[in-house]
Amino acid sequence: MTPNQKTILRADLDGLLAVTPSPWEKLRRARVFITGGTGLFGRWMLESLLWANDRLDLKVQVAALVRRPEAWREAAPHLADHPSMTVHQGDLLTFNFPRKEFSHIIHLAAPSDGPAQTSDPLALFDILVNGTKRVLEWAVQSGARRFLYVSSGAVYGRHIKTVPDVDETCREAPDPLDPASCYDEGKRAAELLCALYFHQKELPAVVARCFSVVGPFLPLDWHYAAGNFIGDALDGGPICVAGDGSPERSYLYLADLAWWLWVILTEGRPGRAYNVGSDEAVSIGELARRTAACFSPSLKVEIAREPKLGQTPQRQVPNVQRAWAELGLKPRLGLDEALGRTLAFYS
Repeated sequence: MTPNQKTILRADLDGLLAVTPSPWEKLRRARVFITGGTGLFGRWMLESLLWANDRLDLKVQVAALVRRPEAWREAAPHLADHPSMTVHQGDLLTFNFPRKEFSHIIHLAAPSDGPAQTSDPLALFDILVNGTKRVLEWAVQSGARRFLYVSSGAVYGRHIKTVPDVDETCREAPDPLDPASCYDEGKRAAELLCALYFHQKELPAVVARCFSVVGPFLPLDWHYAAGNFIGDALDGGPICVAGDGSPERSYLYLADLAWWLWVILTEGRPGRAYNVGSDEAVSIGELARRTAACFSPSLKVEIAREPKLGQTPQRQVPNVQRAWAELGLKPRLGLDEALGRTLAFYS
């Protein structure tokens, strides 16, 4: 990381030490195991926990399952070589889990809903479902006191139109006969497994359904619209919107996401799901324009085509009242500040 990136990251992590509600005391002397430690969410979970561990003397021990430890060590040596950190190499379907007991297990590992969704949907579905089942079975054997499954707002389907903001009781669903739904249906099946292990094996499993995010470490060259737009801005523009710009999303800052996930792990009600995201809706076209405004007033935005007359925009915006009412969680940063901090991180 550059000195500028380290400064921004430290400010974000320091901010997490003072959040209310705070999850940190409930993690004192915890033994935490995280699958997917090298992913975007895993990076933030490890950064935040080890930062709190060092500054609050939590005496936490952390283990992470990663597929390529050497590549991860090169990307984040301060995490991989941390004295409280143990790295295990392997993948969900074949890894022999450690025989040690862990008090808290966070299951993050999964192929993202990107190229794997079209190249090998059967393999993607297998990892999401059977990989999750292996982790759940091991969590029971490990005697875990808390289990967090990090799911996705995709479980509600990709073309939500009947309600403006989906809450956890929404019965919208993906099309089960569409192979492109393999990621969405895999996440749904994995959530069902969590419920079954809670009810039949008394594993205290809780589910976090995550929506769109923005912040440091967000890839700028993959299938994240916010990351692509920031990458376009840093390249001098124009910011290019491939579609008509009408779909509506919302974006939670990644430091807030880490905070929410730690609180849901430590405080969430077992057998329950919580939406994780911002409720500040924005169209993709407006997101592009606001990204441009954060970077430079002269930066151009190009939208590939006009919306069809009379069409209902696709909308994936969560209702997060459950997280607020039960856990006291709200986004701390609005969209413009989140975009500005992300742009600053990459500038």
